[in-house]
Amino acid sequence: MTAPAGRIHAAMKLGVYLRNMGPVSTREQIVECARAADRSGIDDLWVVDHIAIPPDDAEGSGGRYLDPLATLAFLAGVTERVALGVGVLVLPYRPPLPTAKWIATVQELAAGRLLLGVGVGWMAAEFRALGLDRRRRGRDTDATLDFILRCFEADEVELHGQRFLFRPRPVRPPLFVGGSAPHATARAARVGAGWMPMGGDPAVLSASIADFRSMSADAGHPDPEVAAVTSLNLDDPVAAADSTARLRDAGVTRLVHGFRYAQPSEFQRACDTLAGPVRSALG
Repeated sequence: MTAPAGRIHAAMKLGVYLRNMGPVSTREQIVECARAADRSGIDDLWVVDHIAIPPDDAEGSGGRYLDPLATLAFLAGVTERVALGVGVLVLPYRPPLPTAKWIATVQELAAGRLLLGVGVGWMAAEFRALGLDRRRRGRDTDATLDFILRCFEADEVELHGQRFLFRPRPVRPPLFVGGSAPHATARAARVGAGWMPMGGDPAVLSASIADFRSMSADAGHPDPEVAAVTSLNLDDPVAAADSTARLRDAGVTRLVHGFRYAQPSEFQRACDTLAGPVRSALG
């Protein structure tokens, strides 16, 4: 496959999800996995966001989820190189100011390694547990997102008629909006963010990516990133590299591999395969 017209590929970034849920999310195991990722040479390490899993939907996790931003703040202290991402933080779940403070703090403590994926959320049970109107999640996401952006633009910010100092104010982390086109791509294009779609079918993604880049250009923003969340067959590195190359040629700039593992050794093998044979085969 050839690259979309007018687009020259930079080196594709390769990342992996660390399971901040279930039995493998103990302190010892997430430290071991994070350090393995740091050593391996993969580009980024991601966690997910769930806050209130109902008992009938707890298969695979047992309802155990570590808070994503707290987890990344902790991992910032045990890693040195790998970027740390949340994919995605559900913005309607949390009040805007404490959320912005968390994001700035993690970015500061991680020395600029944070990657911020955001989304509107979908699980009705979680909105119910939080006492939130799920029908407002789009509007609430936009309001929180706009506030976060304002916080990274100036030391002085106003909220509810009160001006205050927003410090620390590190460089704003790269921003990705998760979700399906066209709603997520429209939101991302409006604020100059990247897009974080689920799924790895290049034929499906290609047209949406082209539309997204056109919307971003029309909004006056630079060529955006696209971070696709998918699952590769790492038992066959050649096939995994071929799948990755086809996504790259469709316009994906980052690939985030998600999978289940029972031991840190399995996680390390996945990182080593991505950073080694898969990256080498991409050329």
